[in-house]
Amino acid sequence: MSAGAATPGPVMRLFAALGYVILLSPAVVVLIVSFSSGNYLNFPPPGFSLRWYEALFTNGQLMSALGTSVVLAALVAALSLVIGAPAAYAITRLRFPGSGVVAGLMAAPLLLPTLVLGLALLLAFQPLRLVATWPGLILAHLLVALPFALRIMVQAFSTVPADVEQAAWTLGATPFRAALRVTLPMAAPGAIAGAALAFLVSFDETVITLFLVGPRLTTLPVEMFRYAESRSDPLVAALAMALIVVALVVVLCVERLVGFQRALGKE
Repeated sequence: MSAGAATPGPVMRLFAALGYVILLSPAVVVLIVSFSSGNYLNFPPPGFSLRWYEALFTNGQLMSALGTSVVLAALVAALSLVIGAPAAYAITRLRFPGSGVVAGLMAAPLLLPTLVLGLALLLAFQPLRLVATWPGLILAHLLVALPFALRIMVQAFSTVPADVEQAAWTLGATPFRAALRVTLPMAAPGAIAGAALAFLVSFDETVITLFLVGPRLTTLPVEMFRYAESRSDPLVAALAMALIVVALVVVLCVERLVGFQRALGKE
């Protein structure tokens, strides 16, 4: 902490603690209910048991949807990294007419309600026979995940000093080689964090996916939604905890590998 940084007082600490309690209390309730021995969702549970976790991991339909979600999210994260890193570099380093328009268009999907976006994708994909297909789901998820990843990558590239890259030019490196060997490694933590965020956005996407899945190709959030429509047992809580664990694993891996402060270019 720098010498001029202010130390939070007791009031700020209290508000921060209350904020954490408000944010985490629903997850704690879901965690407790997921170990319920009862047949219905109720709190507090009548007893505790692992029966609903056993039912979850032996449910072939849900496990198949989980595998689909993981593979789909991994592909979207990889494509976000491949597309987002060059785009972030162009936005932060290159000066060309309409660069601001390009940056705005990349973030445009965030401005549309997911319901409207899902319907529009359904109407666009139907004539192309992309509904209920891997390419269709990948394109749809990439459309909503890429803007989130791009924002982090732009932040990461913008914190890399341009002087370092220019110094590589003076030593004989071409602009492309300097960007690849100097700028990209320094911005790599932000790129990894952006790809991780794209993974989480894709893994959690429900509304748009509802328009594009089919009986043979579906994702875990959609199956969770359909399951909750017809049943009210604690298996839904166990499934929700599985989703939370996946998100925590991704976040902890990013923190372990690069650290969020470094990923955002703050170190």
